[in-house]
Amino acid sequence: MTRARPAATLALVALLLFVATAVWTQFARADLDWVKATLSLYLHGPWGLALRSAYCLLALAIAVLGIALYRHSVGPRRSAAAPLLFCVAAVGLATVAIGDSWLPAATPLLAPLIHGLAANTAFLCASVGMLLQAWYLRREPGWRRSAALLWGWAWLAFVLLWVHVLWRGGPPRGLGQKLVIAVIVGWLLWLALALYRRGRAAGTR
Repeated sequence: MTRARPAATLALVALLLFVATAVWTQFARADLDWVKATLSLYLHGPWGLALRSAYCLLALAIAVLGIALYRHSVGPRRSAAAPLLFCVAAVGLATVAIGDSWLPAATPLLAPLIHGLAANTAFLCASVGMLLQAWYLRREPGWRRSAALLWGWAWLAFVLLWVHVLWRGGPPRGLGQKLVIAVIVGWLLWLALALYRRGRAAGTR
């Protein structure tokens, strides 16, 4: 488990950089209404490159966490399904970030389709992967307490995602999307911190 510490540290740094960049753009972009504008709109214009880079860092954190937990799991529910979903989510997120840097100019008609497909894939795979990973951790030695919290938290993210998708007359789209992202990123931060603490505890024994 001590070998999981570098992965957890990398994921924590990447997640915190994403959070810092995403929050900063809400204040730096006075041309956008943070309540109505989805985070994707901030990928273009001032600070767009910084946010696209932060998206790639978030994708890296998702993939690293999924792979690290799989490699260091010993419980009876160890499965490649969750890390595979996390990696697909990471690819979708990176596609949004990288594609939005050149696709709108190169293929303006195709760009929205690719963006929508990649973003929906990232959201769906990440939320389902969170549920599976939390379920696996319920039977993982030493994870019972964290797993209970992560299990409920993952369901919250899953429900909020579908409320955001299906409830068109609900809260402003920007606020709803950012709430879903905040819940997912918060879950990932908690998971990375728990993995780091377990690695540090194993290193002191």
